[in-house]
Amino acid sequence: MVKVAKFGGSSVAGPEQFRKVKAIIEADPERQIAVISAAGKRDASDHKLTDLLYLCHAHITYGVSCDEIADTIFSRLKGIRDELGLSYDLETEFGKLRSRLNRDIAIDELVSRGEYFTARMMAEYLGFKFVDAAECVFFGYDGELDLGKTYEAIDSAYKRYGRIVIPGFYGSLPSGKIKVMSRGGSDITGAVAAAAVSASVYENWTDVSGILMADPRIVKDPSPIPEITYAELRELAFMGASVLHEESVFPVREKGIPLNIRNTNEPDHPGTLITDSVQAAEDSERFITGIAGRRDFSIITIVKRNLSVDLDLKTVLEILDRYHVPTEHITLGLDSFAVVCSNESLGERLYDIIKDIRSGCGPDSVDVQDGVSLIAAVGRKMNSRPGIAGKLFGALGQAGVNIKTIAQGSDELAITVGVDNSDYETAIKVLYEGFAG
Repeated sequence: MVKVAKFGGSSVAGPEQFRKVKAIIEADPERQIAVISAAGKRDASDHKLTDLLYLCHAHITYGVSCDEIADTIFSRLKGIRDELGLSYDLETEFGKLRSRLNRDIAIDELVSRGEYFTARMMAEYLGFKFVDAAECVFFGYDGELDLGKTYEAIDSAYKRYGRIVIPGFYGSLPSGKIKVMSRGGSDITGAVAAAAVSASVYENWTDVSGILMADPRIVKDPSPIPEITYAELRELAFMGASVLHEESVFPVREKGIPLNIRNTNEPDHPGTLITDSVQAAEDSERFITGIAGRRDFSIITIVKRNLSVDLDLKTVLEILDRYHVPTEHITLGLDSFAVVCSNESLGERLYDIIKDIRSGCGPDSVDVQDGVSLIAAVGRKMNSRPGIAGKLFGALGQAGVNIKTIAQGSDELAITVGVDNSDYETAIKVLYEGFAG
């Protein structure tokens, strides 16, 4: 059995964090593959190595010296190496990079060096074999991951060396050039590595003890979610919860590998376990897994006598698509229907959209309510308990929160309500305190 452990930037920010990582790895012999991010912030006033490298490139682009920034990066890395007593020849490797800090260096190669240097030192500290992501994570010329080739390379490296460290965030194109992923890409590298070796679990170590049931900026000390399904995670992510990137979930979900989000600073905490299915305790009164939401939507309501849902709704959706405006939710009535879209996507195109709806559908009226927030209560047990929606709506009503729109899927995995932006935080607190906390 093998476990893949990915450690985020906060987990490798300095020597003390390196020591925590080593203790975690040594506590379980099944943790044989480590995926490492670039050193992150040590405190609120600090900088992530990746941010400093991006800043270096900006200086180079505008013809400004980046010597001071490069000194800061080298000093940071050297401090980790020296305190841990490592033998890594940072001076030579960093010197080679520094000699190429000019307009010819590609931004992807430059910003990937944070992961590269951090992982090189971590590999020596753990006694693992360093495997460069450029040699085992591959992209096609279209920029998409070549999963087949990547899986084969990572699995081969693991079988050859047994215990390996891979830097996250980057790979290589067919030409051999470095290509980076979107920010947070180390999560993707970790998931790909876990899928490649058919790991028993993919551990994502960060600075929080799992996924929280609500936004801690709104709800004080929300509880972590012990277990959650991939479907529930997707619902929460769609509604704006700060969870893992979709691309970092797909490889392990496809292979049925559990994903465990853990806290490097609280290694004994079980965190959140994400699986395809969760066996809920029948006697549990908690039926909401998590609550998430987003502000600033508009509800466009079309009223028309002798409404043809097939024709008129199709026309409206085609108009929105023509303006590249995605539809979040749709509600239907006998003589009306409404579509919910984000204010950001509508922008200044709203008036043109309304004009086209009037000419294309000939409605009796088109009404727009803006300043709407969407809040989703996500839970796997909703479909087995009668009256859940009524309880939620009743609690919001008692708190004086006016519900403007309601949406619920046939699987009853999530109930989504639209409220005024001004009621956004109140609604989340009411749902958490009444049904999740």
